[in-house]
Amino acid sequence: MALSGVDNLAKQPELKKKLLWTFFLLAVYRIGIHVPVPGVDTAALSDFFASVQNTLFGLFDMFSGGGLRNLSIFALGIMPYISASIIVQLLQVVSPDLKRMAKEEGASGRQKITQYTRYGTVLITIIQGLGIAVGLESMTSPVGAPVVLTAGWAFRLTTIITLTAGTVLIMWIGEQITEKGVGNGISLIIFAGIIAGLPGALLRSFNLVGAGELSIFVGILILAIMAAVLAFIVFMERGQRRIPIHYAKRQMGRKMVGGQTTHLPLRINTAGVIPPIFASSLLMFPATIGTFAPDVEWIQQFSAWFAPQTIVYNIIFIALIVFFCFFYTAIVFDPKDIAENLKNSGGFIPGIRPGMKTKEYIDKVLSRITLWGAFYIAAICVLPMLLIAKLNVPFYFGGTSLLIIVGVAMDFMSQVESHMISRQYEGLMNKSKKGR
Repeated sequence: MALSGVDNLAKQPELKKKLLWTFFLLAVYRIGIHVPVPGVDTAALSDFFASVQNTLFGLFDMFSGGGLRNLSIFALGIMPYISASIIVQLLQVVSPDLKRMAKEEGASGRQKITQYTRYGTVLITIIQGLGIAVGLESMTSPVGAPVVLTAGWAFRLTTIITLTAGTVLIMWIGEQITEKGVGNGISLIIFAGIIAGLPGALLRSFNLVGAGELSIFVGILILAIMAAVLAFIVFMERGQRRIPIHYAKRQMGRKMVGGQTTHLPLRINTAGVIPPIFASSLLMFPATIGTFAPDVEWIQQFSAWFAPQTIVYNIIFIALIVFFCFFYTAIVFDPKDIAENLKNSGGFIPGIRPGMKTKEYIDKVLSRITLWGAFYIAAICVLPMLLIAKLNVPFYFGGTSLLIIVGVAMDFMSQVESHMISRQYEGLMNKSKKGR
C-alpha cells in the first residue's frame, strides 16, 4: 500500500530535519525584514515608496522582500551577493588563475572562489550602503516630510555598518539553506520575499479597482494573463530535448553488460531563474545613480534611460538575459565532459562518432535549445513589464517575479521528491541485503 507524501515525510526524519531547518532560516530572514535601520522616519519612507511602487524602487523593493520600503537591516537583500557572484564568474572567463582554481583544485579551489565572492559582497554592500544613506538624506515623502531624522556622517556610518551586517547575515542564511536544508538558499530567499509581498500587491490592485483607477474588465484580463503565463512557464520549465544514448555490450568477467538504451535530457531552460535575476541586478546600478545626484541634469537623463518602462532598459534587459542564459549554461553543463564520460562507459549517440564528434553534436543541440530558452525567458520577463507600464499593475505581477516563483517552487519540490525517492531506494536495498 502506497504511503502518502505526508506519511513518507514522517518516515524520513533526515528530510524532515532539512525542511524544518530551511523554514526556520527563512522565518529568521522575514523577521529581520521588519527591523529598521536607526535614524529613519519609516512612515515618511513608506509614503515615498507608495508613490513610486511601479518604478525602479518598486522593483528593488521586490527583490529585497520589502526590506527597502522599511529600510530594514536587510534592505539590500541578497542582490550584493548576486552582483559579486556575477563579477567572480565573469573573472573566471578572463583570468586563467581563477579558472584553474575553480576547475582543477576541487573543493579547496571552490572554497577560495566562495571566499572571494564574500569579500566582493562586503565591498559592494559598503558602496551601496553609502549611496543609499546619501540618497535618503535628500528624499522626502509626498507631503514634504524628510525621510532621515538627523542627516550627517553619523547616520551614514550607522547605515553602512547596519546594512553590511544585514547582507552578510542573509548571505550566511542562504549558504546554510543550501548546505544543510533543501533547495538553493539564494533563490529561496528571493522567492520568500516575493511571496510575502503578494498579499499587499493583491490588496493594492483591489483598491485600484475600487477607486475606479483600474476597471473590472482590465482586472479580469490581468488575472487571465497571469494564469496563461503561469501555465506557459510550467510547460516550458518541464520541456526538454532527449538525445538517445546506446550502450554497447561488453564482457566483464563472466558476464555481458551493456546493450541498454537510455537518453540524455537537455532542458530548454538549463539556466533556470539565474538569467533574469542577474540581468535585473546589473540594470539596477545605472538606474540608481540618478537617485544620489538629483541636481545633476546629465545624470538624471542617463538614469531616465534605464527606467524599467523604457525601450533602452528592455532592449538591454533582453540582451543580458540571452547572454546569461548561454553563460550560465556553459558553466553548469560541459558537453566535453559528457562526451568523455559516454566514451569511457561505452555509450554513444546513434549515428555520431564517440569523442569530439559527440561533443560537437551535444554542443550544437544545446546551443539551439538554449537560444529558444533565452527567447522564452526574455518574453516572459519583458511582455508583462510592458503591461505594467500600460495598466499600472504592481511589479509583483511581472514576468520576472512569476518566473522566479514557479521556477524556484518546481526546483524545491523536485529536490524534495528526489530525496524521498533516494531514501526509499536505500530502504529497499537494505531490506534486500537482509533477505539474503
